Amino acid sequence: MFFYDQGCTGRIQLGELPGSVRSRLGDVPGEWLEYDAPTSAIVLRHTQPSSSPPLPTIAGELVRFLAAIGPELQNGIPGGDLFIHPEEAGQLVRMRVEAGGTLHIQWAHPDFSLATRRPYAGGEVTSIDPEVQRLDGLVSFSAPDSGAAARILQAAAESFEGLYPEGDFSASVAEDDRVMVRLREVNLDSALLAARLAELAHPGTLNGAFEVTSLSGTQPEEHVRFLFEDGHAWVQRPILWDDHRSKP
Repeated sequence: MFFYDQGCTGRIQLGELPGSVRSRLGDVPGEWLEYDAPTSAIVLRHTQPSSSPPLPTIAGELVRFLAAIGPELQNGIPGGDLFIHPEEAGQLVRMRVEAGGTLHIQWAHPDFSLATRRPYAGGEVTSIDPEVQRLDGLVSFSAPDSGAAARILQAAAESFEGLYPEGDFSASVAEDDRVMVRLREVNLDSALLAARLAELAHPGTLNGAFEVTSLSGTQPEEHVRFLFEDGHAWVQRPILWDDHRSKP
């Protein structure tokens, strides 16, 4: 998880440096970045109030700090990450300085396909306020009374007291008597829906998935996916960067 000051956080470890270089780094001006001498790191703290957009400002300051170290010492940089939320877009950006001083700038591309899963035991699993949660997906299950189950779910969606009573929620009975729940940009409490599905589904029949994002532009690392396989419920958080991909 991240802790945000103005939507940004992180540090770049610089390693052992001569006194002259430490002094030079201490003199580099910055609105967002500063040199922390005790830890020998570039720290993202939003040190000076400004109206400058964070992404280009931080990028420029980081380059100035790295240039102040000099090429003869850059191979000794351990590196680190800075995370920035641009004001103009709801997409997380990572500035990574690798060991040796190579700089990469990457935009997050949330992906659930290979994300790690963990068992879902009930309750809220995201900091997104239920009133602005947006649900998308498809879930199916068998029930002792499919028609009654579909009506209960439809009523729950239509009676939810969110801020945005919009989207497309459909709970219907298919030809094989399974209940089909389709969600497209539905404003609904994900924990409430998961609880109703668990209550109504015949054991071992619940399958499908729905993703939880936000109608108010919450950042991608807060998104989650509920995954159901043969009655088992899981929760996934998206992989944001290609180098963090792992198999479930």
